[in-house]
Amino acid sequence: MGVVKNAVAGLGFDREAPMVEFPIDVFLIESDLSPVKKAKKKFIDGFINWNSAVSNLGLRNAEMINLVIGDDEQALVAANNLFIKNLWSDGLPIIPPTPDKIEWILKGTDRARDEKLGKFMPRGGIVTIETIAVSLAMAGGRPEYLSILIAAVEAILHPSMDHDKWQSTSGMTFPVIIVNGPAASDIRINSGFGLMGPNPQAPAGGIIGRAVRLMQQNVGGALPGVGTMAIFGAMRYTNAVIAEAEDTFPDDWETHATEWHGVPRGTNAVSVFIATGGANIIRRGTGKETLNVEAEDSLRRISTYMQTANPHYIRGWTGGTAGAVIISPVVAKQLANLGWTKTQIKEFLWENTKIDKNTVISSGLEQWIRASTDPVAQAASIDPWPICQRPDGIMVLVAGGAHPTHNFWLQGNALTVGKKIVETPSNWTELLEQADRDLGCADDVCLV
Repeated sequence: MGVVKNAVAGLGFDREAPMVEFPIDVFLIESDLSPVKKAKKKFIDGFINWNSAVSNLGLRNAEMINLVIGDDEQALVAANNLFIKNLWSDGLPIIPPTPDKIEWILKGTDRARDEKLGKFMPRGGIVTIETIAVSLAMAGGRPEYLSILIAAVEAILHPSMDHDKWQSTSGMTFPVIIVNGPAASDIRINSGFGLMGPNPQAPAGGIIGRAVRLMQQNVGGALPGVGTMAIFGAMRYTNAVIAEAEDTFPDDWETHATEWHGVPRGTNAVSVFIATGGANIIRRGTGKETLNVEAEDSLRRISTYMQTANPHYIRGWTGGTAGAVIISPVVAKQLANLGWTKTQIKEFLWENTKIDKNTVISSGLEQWIRASTDPVAQAASIDPWPICQRPDGIMVLVAGGAHPTHNFWLQGNALTVGKKIVETPSNWTELLEQADRDLGCADDVCLV
């Protein structure tokens, strides 16, 4: 019921709007609907007799919380206990968002702290620049991370992302944020080994992703079992924030931001799509194959993971994405040397992931396709049925450690792929210099 109350409040109505509650059994297939008929009077009373308890409109500024408890260590423990008790934490230790900490984080933007960016649904909490800074502080962030985080949040809040749906769904959805441009390496977002984390040599992505997750819960109301009905959760406290290994690209291969959004190479940009999980796929052969055979076999193995009767494909079938195939820089160069272009890779995967008509019917996927509100995706008669309308509905990203043995597949549930240009602040150089002093040099030659 928390999901419903969040949604009602997010649309601007009284959170305590009238509702009639039923056990989950009523909503299952071939269930007994007699309890609904018996509740007829409750429905009528809700329409006729209910009055809102809310008499005032407007925003209320929360009061500052003061904790004066022993030494710094005791205060930190008390703050974390307080945040867990009030359901403001994700369960991991947080950094208390003190006024001084927020002021420090806000050095990472030239935008006004009270600028409103929109509502985080389904609860509909108002997102401001300061809201974002608070979440970043709690996640253990730094000022130079803020501009990337702001861009990611703006992309998520764009109406085309339809984020209220995946925020409250019973599926294990989570945002994947892809960062292109020099800012990614400047602030240490991982593009190499340990891409999905952890990697203390490239900590920014995990912290930025965790800040987004804290906003999903605290501003958007996605508290498990109350605001989000994700049965299994998303397996991630940090979502997924990654960069492409742009300096390793084969000649004529474009970055994701250029290829998907037309953003000039070298522009700092974020791209966001919604995933439902990931799969590590062994790429290498046994050593008895030729290089050409190994390359094609590996792409066919990826295809077998992608070729599944998953109704999530329907959501991104027309204008979104089926998901992202991540290949390492070594694999990208091998494929390029064998004559494979990104376009050819996508076309190969698209052709080899089509699902035969019998499977579409026997799996029940046909019913989901016909129930779709997208008239193009309703093309259930296509045989075999492609997992997206066109080959370019499949992403191919180049990232990960310099090793040829594995590929990675991020399954999509993505109505669209969001985009936002990153606005770095006027003091960007100073922030990066301070980060080098605090954390050590960010260049590859300085890393262990």
